[in-house]
Amino acid sequence: MTTPAHDRDFDLVVRGALVATAAETFEADIGIKDGRIAALGRGLRPGAEEIDAKGLVVTPGGIDPHCHIEEPSEGGGVQEESFASGSAAALAGGTTSFICFVPQWKGHPIARTARDYEERAKASRADYSFHQIITDPTPEVLEREVPALVARGIRSLKVFLTYDPLRLTDAQYLEVLATARRLGALVTVHCENFDAIGWRIRALLKAGLTDPLQHAWARPPVVEREATHRAIALAELVDQPIQIFHVSCDEAAEEIARARARGVKVWGETCPQYLTLSTEDLARPDFAGAKVVCSPALRAPGERERVWARIAEGTLDVVSSDHCGFSFATAKRDPGSSGYGQGGALARADGMPAFNAIPNGVPGIETRLPVLFSEGVSKGRIDLPTFVRLTSANAARLFGLAGKGTLAPGADADLVLWDPAAERRIANADLHHAIDYTPWEGLAVKGWPVTVIRRGAVAVRDGSVLARPGSGRFLARDPYDLVRPTGRVPDGFDAASVLRG
Repeated sequence: MTTPAHDRDFDLVVRGALVATAAETFEADIGIKDGRIAALGRGLRPGAEEIDAKGLVVTPGGIDPHCHIEEPSEGGGVQEESFASGSAAALAGGTTSFICFVPQWKGHPIARTARDYEERAKASRADYSFHQIITDPTPEVLEREVPALVARGIRSLKVFLTYDPLRLTDAQYLEVLATARRLGALVTVHCENFDAIGWRIRALLKAGLTDPLQHAWARPPVVEREATHRAIALAELVDQPIQIFHVSCDEAAEEIARARARGVKVWGETCPQYLTLSTEDLARPDFAGAKVVCSPALRAPGERERVWARIAEGTLDVVSSDHCGFSFATAKRDPGSSGYGQGGALARADGMPAFNAIPNGVPGIETRLPVLFSEGVSKGRIDLPTFVRLTSANAARLFGLAGKGTLAPGADADLVLWDPAAERRIANADLHHAIDYTPWEGLAVKGWPVTVIRRGAVAVRDGSVLARPGSGRFLARDPYDLVRPTGRVPDGFDAASVLRG
């Protein structure tokens, strides 16, 4: 419906919606002007365009703070998920902003890779920001390159405690923590014990155990729990806030809960795969278990409800996709060619890759919100405000994305209109990503996004992506209070400040 230009107060009005924020739900119209929310209330004056949202739920646009898109490898290859396709999938699933990863390779500076990657990202249809991966924290990187990145609004660093050649030693991790503290950046951590995993891999391969299920055997919860404890303890030593990525089990979540009870600034994230899939999926016949190889590994079926419980208590307060897709056909044809593996045999007697050579990661940027809405809201595990906190509001707060993750006057007009009664089965043929499968093929879901609005413009309508490549914007992040140190260090001795001086 349109209204003559001389009689309009808004560019767009969404009428009669059930509005869900991080705090409450209420019925209202939403008036949008110049890409921002201008008003919420009943009976707003006309807009140049109007959307009838009666019977629909409106949430803030999703923020996916953990996804790998068009990421280059050290050997010169690039992940098949491009910014054009990955952002189309994000928008179609209700995600209007995401944060992906600028890689660094050992022996190389950051700048060259960063420039190339940022240029690739300009093809995005969704708004975007970056985490900077640190694999080689030399003095040049920490004292010159990282400060320059933070000054440009890249205000989070990613470190790995496993994978060669990505992992950091404890000493290197401490240096990254101290640098982040000095610059006001957040550190995000992949927590698994590298040596323990390698020891298990060698034993499994020696015993001839090479199926995808053995991926989980090589990375049991204890290796995640130990690394989570260590990552938090060292962050506590430095007094540097951190987030633990992709928590898969109750044991790791317990470490976060204990630290938070001590006053440590640590947050936890999980992903839909840990809420819906299990080792039973790794054991699928015909090598199909390879489609759900991710790290940390999927856990035994009973673990899913324990992770849901950690969400309910607030220990895990962000649900990301960790979208990291490798097409099944490519992985079978060229084992070990891409993704994060961990040494050892590349192929089995039948020509398929051994579990440790299967590219790690699952595609999920488009299905993240529908799966969580269905399994969480529709099934009564969480309410709508919790859904908003998990999928947008908490990520905006944690990563300093001002103007995102909320429905309030002055915020960016990023909205998702949900039909809470819509029922459908997920099918890869209907998705927009570049990967040839989805782990949730055939899953029945209730609740689906029917319209997605990004900065006031309709980006998706009834499954059709209208936003053009290149229409997304880079989200520079300014300093923000949440990641300030607590001011408490062991024994009152601030080693980070002494060493910096």
